[in-house]
Amino acid sequence: MLAARTGVAGSQISEENTKLRKQSGFSVTGKDKSPKKAPENGKDSSLSPSGQSQLRARQLALLREVEMNWYLKLCDLSSERTTAHTTGMPHRNLGKSGLRVSCLGLGTWVTFGGQISDEVAERLMTIAYESGVNLFDTAEVYAAGKAEVILGSIIKKKGWRRSSLVITTKLYWGGKAETERGLSRKHIIEEIVRAMTHVINQGMAMYWGTSRWSAMEIMEAYSVARQFNMIPPVCEQAEYHLFQREKVEVQLPELYHKIGVGAMTWSPLACGIISGKYGNGVPESSRASLKCYQWLKERIVSEEGRKQQNKLKDLSPIAERLGCTLPQLAVAWCLRNEGVSSVLLGSSTPEQLIENLGAIQVLPKMTSHVVNEIDNILRNKPYSKKDYRS
Repeated sequence: MLAARTGVAGSQISEENTKLRKQSGFSVTGKDKSPKKAPENGKDSSLSPSGQSQLRARQLALLREVEMNWYLKLCDLSSERTTAHTTGMPHRNLGKSGLRVSCLGLGTWVTFGGQISDEVAERLMTIAYESGVNLFDTAEVYAAGKAEVILGSIIKKKGWRRSSLVITTKLYWGGKAETERGLSRKHIIEEIVRAMTHVINQGMAMYWGTSRWSAMEIMEAYSVARQFNMIPPVCEQAEYHLFQREKVEVQLPELYHKIGVGAMTWSPLACGIISGKYGNGVPESSRASLKCYQWLKERIVSEEGRKQQNKLKDLSPIAERLGCTLPQLAVAWCLRNEGVSSVLLGSSTPEQLIENLGAIQVLPKMTSHVVNEIDNILRNKPYSKKDYRS
């Protein structure tokens, strides 16, 4: 369950879309703490901070592999029978919790209960599930609650084990009445941290996180939780793509290393801008052509929007060289950030989803040389005083 905050994504977003994405509650919890062995001299002078982080990451990965092999042997299982192995879908820990999520998830914003039919929604979920996706994201405000209903109905119809899925939903914008929205106890059954702890203790959710919260707000929630022996958030849901980098690359890594909060990111294609469909204007059948998405159209045709399209054209040769499409390159670029636990995909057709899922095959090709090439074209890499890469 995610607690969402209201705010503006990108440059100009209507009040309606602000409501959709600014929410402040998210269900996920738990943290894994590994003992740290201090060097004899108090610090390791032979490794840089970055080298130490990479060494710790390799040690933790090795420890997880040993634990997993032990568990599989204990249960008379093999890694070949796991979903991750049979589908090729990598899984990552959500922050420093023990919850394992597929590195690609399926979002339902705009599509479920709105842009697509229930039949197409079922087809999309089936493709995602059979491709190894175990993370499905929704919110009470999506299609006025219909998205949650459709999601649940499909899971029930398909007979998928609930224990094999991670469902995230967000709270803030519910109904029209004052008591049907916000983050009060009445709405989500004391205020945010206490309410989320209650929800988890009652078995209604297993973890909680935040959506569109500032780093200061997340740290405050963590401090309150620790002070009053309650459950802290384990992840932040944030916008992240080629043209939106500051929060995920500068602010969240610090939170991850200090309090274990992970990043679940959305809009890897910047609401379709990176898909390439807007290279020559706004097509009549596109989302930006709809009346309720006037803000997106204005963003595309603005001077900044035209600069972005030119940069995308410069990125196309890199995608061609790697044997992938521009959307696949953009999604793989998001995944190359090890601080990102999962990237949420939003698709309106099976073809789009299949294409975006193909980013998994591109991920191994995202070498430091390729990433530097992309940075040289974008010229928007945010400055960080510390190196938190792991």
